[in-house]
Amino acid sequence: MCLAVPARVEAIDGDFADVDFGGTRKKVCVSLLQDLKIGEYVIVHTGYAIEKMKPEEAKKTLALFEEMAQMASAMDPEQ
Repeated sequence: MCLAVPARVEAIDGDFADVDFGGTRKKVCVSLLQDLKIGEYVIVHTGYAIEKMKPEEAKKTLALFEEMAQMASAMDPEQ
């Protein structure tokens, strides 16, 4: 199973960009995408930005991930 996560582009330096995954920043390769701009959202898989994403869809997806994390935390009996 593969998981691709949306992230907001914060800075671009050649073939790499600093992206924000809802509070966690990472450097990813953006060489697969053309005309990428700061502020856009991308889908990241294994360290590569593989597709641009509309901001509304990215925000919905990130909200769902947050909701799943909260549900998993609530179900953990050791917390």
